[in-house]
Formats: sequence, C-alpha cells, structure tokens
Amino acid sequence: MSGDNLNDLAAFLVVAQERNFTRAAKRLGVSQSALSQTIRTLEARLGLRLLTRTTRRVAPTEAGERLVQSIGPRIAEIRRELDGLSDLREKPSGTIRLTASEHAAEAILWPAVAELVSAYPDIKVEIVIDYGLTDIVEERFDAGVRPGETIAKDMIAVPIGPDLRMAVTGAPSYFERRPGPKTPQDLTTHNCINLRLPVHGGLYAWEFERKGRALNVRVDGQLIFNTSSLMLKAALDGHGLVYLTEGQVATYLADGRLVRVLSEWCEPFSGYHLYYPSRRQPTPAFALLVERLRYRN
Repeated sequence: MSGDNLNDLAAFLVVAQERNFTRAAKRLGVSQSALSQTIRTLEARLGLRLLTRTTRRVAPTEAGERLVQSIGPRIAEIRRELDGLSDLREKPSGTIRLTASEHAAEAILWPAVAELVSAYPDIKVEIVIDYGLTDIVEERFDAGVRPGETIAKDMIAVPIGPDLRMAVTGAPSYFERRPGPKTPQDLTTHNCINLRLPVHGGLYAWEFERKGRALNVRVDGQLIFNTSSLMLKAALDGHGLVYLTEGQVATYLADGRLVRVLSEWCEPFSGYHLYYPSRRQPTPAFALLVERLRYRN
C-alpha cells in the first residue's frame, strides 16, 4: 500500500474517533475542507462509504467500523515503531555490526568499542572476525575494517590506524635447524605457517615489495590455520615461519622470542580503515564509534 493510502487511513481513524470533522481537522493540523476531500478520495478509492455525515454528527458506517477495528491497532503499532526509530536518531542506542580481521579487532576496534559500551549502555556491538573481503551490504554489516588499499572505491573509508608493515618471523629454535631466507624465493624451502582464507578456501600468498618490485610467494608448510593467534603460537613454539603485521609480533621481537628476516622486502602500506556504504545514514551510535576510531596523526 502506498504512503498516501496510509495517510488517508490514519486521517479516517481520527475522524472516526472524534466523530467530528472540525475537531479532527484541528487535531491533524489541516483545514476541514482538506480533510473532507481526503475522506471522499479514500471512499472513492475503496468504492465504499465509510462515514455517515449529518449536520450534527459523523459516525462510521458498517464498513467504516470494520476498518476502525481492523486497522486501528495496526496503525497505532506502526506509529510506535516509527517513534522507536526516532529514538535511534536522537540518542545513542541500537546494535552496530562490524566485520574485521582478528588483529584489527583486537588492536583497534576493541579499545574503542569497550569505551563506547561502557559510556552508552543502550548500544550493542557485534564483531565478526573474517579475513575475506566481506560484502558488508549483502551480509548486513554496518561497517567493516580492512587495509585501505583493499577497500572498494564506492565506500566511505575512514582511517583508523597508522600505516602497516608485515614481518616474517620465526623462533630462535627454528633457525637453529636451518639458516634464514635471504630472498622471498628462499621461503619455498622453509616450513611456513599458512593462513586459510574463507574465500574459495585458498591460502594467503605472502606479499613482498622492494624498491617498487612486487613479489608474491606461495609458501608451503606443515601447518594451516584460519586465525592469526594460532599461527603466532605455532611460530613461538618453533614450528615454522609466520607472516604477520609488525604490531602482532613486536613484543616477541623485543624480548627475543621471535627473530625477523626479510625486513628489507616488507615495505609499509595503507593502514586499517573503517569502511561503509556512502548512502548509509549513520545513527548517533555509529557516528560516536566512527569518531572514537578516527585516526589522527
């Protein structure tokens, strides 16, 4: 049913309740003649007389009374729901659904989300860990977090962190058994810990760049995981080399539990961005989250 039909039905209900066109028009904020025309148009559209009019009173006909009983509660329910939507515009509340990689969720999203839900108890946040290029519109996410260079051009992208840099690392015990690689191609002879991507079940290719020369290497090894936390644990236990962001391994490099190789082949690239559709109308809750996440140099 069109919006005009709903408006006409709502006007009819007010007339039926007031039993008077003058009072109903005043309540609706329209002229009496305009209201009378609205009711006549509705009756013509339905092919039924809805109101009996006399010089002293207005009363619903049998068809009109049936409409009052059947649609009255529904119109009231619609109004309550619309009022609820107004509340979402006016106060920070509602649910925010986000998708991000494990590292982005832990290092960047969680600190901001923790502050947000503590300050605003009516806000709910759902974070889904995913390494694929999720279609946030189709999957009904409010936003996603990915490195800036991977985000589609039709999305709004808000920087939420500094540039990133990858690192190839392994435990000292691993390097006791074999020398470290000198070039990315040498990785094909090493036991590398792989990441399984959700898209088509493929393995993530390790990406390198040096002085403008890009190189992707398909590595092999005994272990494959779909979470970076297990990859890191396996590397710390000496089971192979791992390819993660500097932030994920910084602590272990500092205390000597991991050793870095091929650093000259790992150049900085665009950091994490929060992205969402340009046509999205942000709620107060989402706007607050964006401001908390926005990266400022």
